[in-house]
Amino acid sequence: MVFKKMLGALGVGGPSVDTVLSNSNTRPGLPLTGQVNLTGGNSDVELAHITLGLVTRIEVDSDHGDHSTVGEFHRTAVAGRTKLAAGQQLSIPFQVDMPWETPVTDVYGQRLHGMTMGLRTEVAIDRAVDKGDLDHVAVHPLPVQERILEAFGRLGFRFKGADLEYGRLHGVHQSLPFYQEIEFYPGPQYAHGISEVELTFVANPQTVEVVLEFDKRGGMFVGGHDAYGRYTVPHSHADTADWAQVVDGWVRQAVEARQAFFASRGGFAGMGGHGKSHGHGGHHGSGMGGMVAGAALGVAGGMIAGELIEEAFEDDGGDFGDFGE
Repeated sequence: MVFKKMLGALGVGGPSVDTVLSNSNTRPGLPLTGQVNLTGGNSDVELAHITLGLVTRIEVDSDHGDHSTVGEFHRTAVAGRTKLAAGQQLSIPFQVDMPWETPVTDVYGQRLHGMTMGLRTEVAIDRAVDKGDLDHVAVHPLPVQERILEAFGRLGFRFKGADLEYGRLHGVHQSLPFYQEIEFYPGPQYAHGISEVELTFVANPQTVEVVLEFDKRGGMFVGGHDAYGRYTVPHSHADTADWAQVVDGWVRQAVEARQAFFASRGGFAGMGGHGKSHGHGGHHGSGMGGMVAGAALGVAGGMIAGELIEEAFEDDGGDFGDFGE
């Protein structure tokens, strides 16, 4: 959404701002470019600063219950003190380097249900700050992430939803204070032992950490429990693996681990779920070989258009305010 917005916080007759993205589509680790177009108001002013911030909706689990909040998680300075004459038109180019851990919002051109992302323009004159212009940003998966999502679709998993959870994953280095969960219903061949799978990507310039959480089905005498897996995948392996085979191995490993766990206890055991807001347990694994054959179907078919960006960001409050980098 691109629009020209009067800076209401700066009074009637003040300057206006229009932020225009060169391309609203991007990926983690890539730059987002554009320009901030300013038009002077009725009098000369001196801008204190112009800053761009990436904002998104995050789920928070607190002592007072679960709730969602809109938070800013990455800021980029566009300009410092700048003089803007009455009626003057000024265009300032910018580049925002997307953090590697930026969550995915769009796959195969479809918005992931539950995901919102925007670039907000902040203009300050003296002590008056206006957070006005907000532009939609579509974050597409990295090649490795896309291949893994394709593999889930090829294996019959159906997309359920996605969200961002405030907290940190156990044993995984994070630079952002939240992580994304992409949820799937299991494929038919796994449905006997798995009720759902939650997939988390944590990327860096060299690798992608893949964290899987499997919610298990319990039986008459056996309580359900969660199983976890963590795998480190180099970006260079995106096109050098049979990802359907690899993901199938991850899933079957979790199912077998559950069966072995209960077998060792004679079938009479139960485990509670592991806390998700502040950590995943897990183990490392790998499995490479072959080429990915063709594009996968199934994931895209399960995508549901998310909320309009205007509706998703209408509430800019929240207990946590702006999230720091």
